[in-house]
Amino acid sequence: MRNNNELIAHLLRRASFGSTIDQIEKYSSMGYEETVKDLLYIKDSNGIQDDLLFRYHSDHSAGIGMAGFNANFIYKMTNSNNPLQEKMALFWHRVFATGYAKVTQGRALMDQIEMFRNNAFGDFRDLLLALSKEPSMILWLDNYDNHKDAINENYGRELLELFSMGVGSYSEEDIKSCAKAFTGWTISNLEYMTMRANNDSLFPYGRLNLQFEYKEDDHYKEEIEFLGHLGKFNGKDIIDIICKQEATAKFISRHLYSYFVCDEPPVPQWPYIPPKDPEAISILSKAYFDSGYNISNMLYILFTSDFFKSEFIRFKKVKSPSELVSGILKLTGDNNPGVPKIQDYANYASFMGQTLVNPPSVEGWHEGVEWIDSGTLLERVNFASSQFSDFDKPGILNIVDNINRNKKNIDSIDSLIDILLKNLGLITLSESSRKALSEFYFKQLNIEFKESDFSFHKEMIAPMLNMIAATPDFQMV
Repeated sequence: MRNNNELIAHLLRRASFGSTIDQIEKYSSMGYEETVKDLLYIKDSNGIQDDLLFRYHSDHSAGIGMAGFNANFIYKMTNSNNPLQEKMALFWHRVFATGYAKVTQGRALMDQIEMFRNNAFGDFRDLLLALSKEPSMILWLDNYDNHKDAINENYGRELLELFSMGVGSYSEEDIKSCAKAFTGWTISNLEYMTMRANNDSLFPYGRLNLQFEYKEDDHYKEEIEFLGHLGKFNGKDIIDIICKQEATAKFISRHLYSYFVCDEPPVPQWPYIPPKDPEAISILSKAYFDSGYNISNMLYILFTSDFFKSEFIRFKKVKSPSELVSGILKLTGDNNPGVPKIQDYANYASFMGQTLVNPPSVEGWHEGVEWIDSGTLLERVNFASSQFSDFDKPGILNIVDNINRNKKNIDSIDSLIDILLKNLGLITLSESSRKALSEFYFKQLNIEFKESDFSFHKEMIAPMLNMIAATPDFQMV
């Protein structure tokens, strides 16, 4: 049973934003494959109390700027009962990186993330089509400035290089043809853009919600050649051809492998560095074609594979800032709609190096060990410490209650550490971290476990949780 619990805990760390011990035990009773199916099934209710959230945080619904939406995204990662859907929304945001620094439209970016949620598990072809019609993406990569008699290659180039196939799978002529096929794919209220260019104000007509428009009279109608295919192609035709490519299957498979299994180098290095597990990429690529480009099927194959279940990959990935913040909030229970600090929590993720909906470039964030430097590590430890040091958070009190219900099984510092790690989601510590924790216990707490009327209290447990959160091991998933 313990091995099953540990495998379930591993799945929940990777396929959601962590879990409490109660969630691990609930899913363990269902079994591993049923848990995978449950995570892939989108419940009608997402568990989010939007009415209460917007009452306390009206800016979360307005999309006026970036700050409220960042907080809203963190809140949904923490509270949704469709956690894998939120994890995939973050995944697609990472792959199709779009930023407020250029778009300056919070509402448009909110709509894009919602589109990622709606297409999280569907047909990759449908996702690329929806992406190509997204006003925020049209702004981000200048496709509103892509005309039949003045081709702009920005979107066509990135669609091939960073969004679907990768460098080396196409030619410069293919880029030009791709761009021509997407001429006329623009924004209906384009006067917003021209006014923005000619005035000091970013919002001359107010904060408008931008809309996609296809202008047939601005579309390039001559025959073009793309990846060996000849025709009078529109954007949808280009996407159909892209999705049939072996390079596309491998590209998306490597992204999924890097996100859920084992960190790969940044995408620009992929043409020169082979995948860490070519067999895994082949398995996922086969699933891509066998299912008709279906992402849900690829995820099912991934999560039920031996390469995902392997003990050798556990606690080898560095948590992203948003994963760290939302995971801690789940454990502490400081996540109800009325919490006034939701914006502060989103800010902490920014201090750690990840400002949601504002990635540093079209490449997105470089992940893995690049999340950690002397500054961001300090922010990570400080945030965890501030959360676990609050003795009165409901999650901390629940952990204390769980420990006291099982105190008959606690007769040493090692057994106390074990039950603490269990309540933090069955995480593991290195021998050096366990030794440091033991030394802290003996020097600071020195509890006598055998006293007949002894009970653990929050002032004992919170400092131990705080110390665990300060270990290098806590940064891993």
